[in-house]
Amino acid sequence: MGVESPPARRFLGQPRALVHLFGVEMWERFSFYGMQGILLIYLYYTAEQGGLGLDQTSAAGIVGAYGGTVYLSTILGAWLADRVAGSERVLFVSAIVIMCGHIALAVLPGYAGVIVGLLFVAFGSGGLKANATSVVGTLYDEHDPRRDAGFSIFYLGINLGALFGPLLTGLVQSAWGFHWGFALAALGMAIGLTQYAFGRKNLPPEASVVPHPLPRRRAWMIVVLAMVAVATIALLIATRLITATNLVGWVIGATVLSAVAYFVVILSSPPLDGTERSRVYAFIPLFIASVAFWSLYQQQFTVLTIYSDERLNRDLFGWEMPVPWVQSINPVFIIVLSGVFAAIWTKLGERQPSTPVKFALGTAIMGVAFLLFIPFSGGGPNSTPLLGIIAILLVFTIAELLLSPIGLSVTTKLAPARFHTQMVALFFLSVALGTAMAGLLAQFYSADNEVAYFGVLGGIAIVLGAALAGGSRGVLRLMAGVR
Repeated sequence: MGVESPPARRFLGQPRALVHLFGVEMWERFSFYGMQGILLIYLYYTAEQGGLGLDQTSAAGIVGAYGGTVYLSTILGAWLADRVAGSERVLFVSAIVIMCGHIALAVLPGYAGVIVGLLFVAFGSGGLKANATSVVGTLYDEHDPRRDAGFSIFYLGINLGALFGPLLTGLVQSAWGFHWGFALAALGMAIGLTQYAFGRKNLPPEASVVPHPLPRRRAWMIVVLAMVAVATIALLIATRLITATNLVGWVIGATVLSAVAYFVVILSSPPLDGTERSRVYAFIPLFIASVAFWSLYQQQFTVLTIYSDERLNRDLFGWEMPVPWVQSINPVFIIVLSGVFAAIWTKLGERQPSTPVKFALGTAIMGVAFLLFIPFSGGGPNSTPLLGIIAILLVFTIAELLLSPIGLSVTTKLAPARFHTQMVALFFLSVALGTAMAGLLAQFYSADNEVAYFGVLGGIAIVLGAALAGGSRGVLRLMAGVR
């Protein structure tokens, strides 16, 4: 049961408690995207430029693997929330872990800072992401017409952070170096953590509920399994079975296995009734479409970063714009258009397109965005005009708003009661797989094969979107009353 605020204490027409989640997610995204805006170039820039001097292929693979691990770790965060501590408590601790990761990147030199910092940020972000979304879901009843609009406003907070993070860390990195950029990301997370610490008491009791508590007698088994997992990963790294080059492949494999296992566990759970099981089946085609979408969209942090560094004309009246600033273009469009989309869905009410149709449109339009790179193919360094990239990222944004906030919302509506947060983790697993794929696919990109690269990937996304649109009525039937 969601909370209902008196009209005077609402936040943009939504439950007042949304403001606290809006704030912590905004600052977490500031730190996350601020750090990620300079991460790839930190890895492949030379030592003279302040970087680590990796080759671009390995650097892109690491960024993809890290991004995939962020979303893969939502499994752990969701499990801790559903079985041990509840979503709200896991969210709070995760914010602390994230801040520690950014501090490590700022103060530890070389690869030590990268390893420690990225691990902390990845696992902390995984815990925060799944649980922040789940807590937002507790603010609304299942059929509250404000639900999609509320998630769109929450998504606005994400993109405010995503806008200012790369802008400010990019400026700081250009002026004082990479480690000062990472320090600014740590400061942003500290501000968000402080704000949330004061506001968390206003969240509804449902946010702290542990839906399926773990029996105490099984706790020691979980500790042993965790230790075995850590030891196994350490052994694989020590024996060089896991390297910087193949790390992204391991993350993809782990994500696929995790997603399959999750679907099997949820669908085979005896307490599920027929309606709940049907809704989980309906989520499968949405999951596949989401993977396709994110495998293209997340190339903003791999291919588009390299493209911006080498192919984009970043001259602004004689001043060269920092590379990370390109990653702030998409959030500008999100900020402008998210309110428009929220108003459209609210105005249309029951007449708005169904969720499967929105997913189909988002996937296909993302494919169109990739095709728009083709007219600029074949040029030399600094040959692509900034206005061209801005136009392409506008199409990215339209596709994103048709799929990402809608995906968060529909996941909480389709989730069985006993697997509420873990279904949110399943949605983030689709993002994990797509993000890792973005790192893998980036290894095949070069200036010499741009037509084939953008054309094939864009065409595949369009075909998948068309297939989902054709099967949308069948998916709706499986959704059993959820649109």
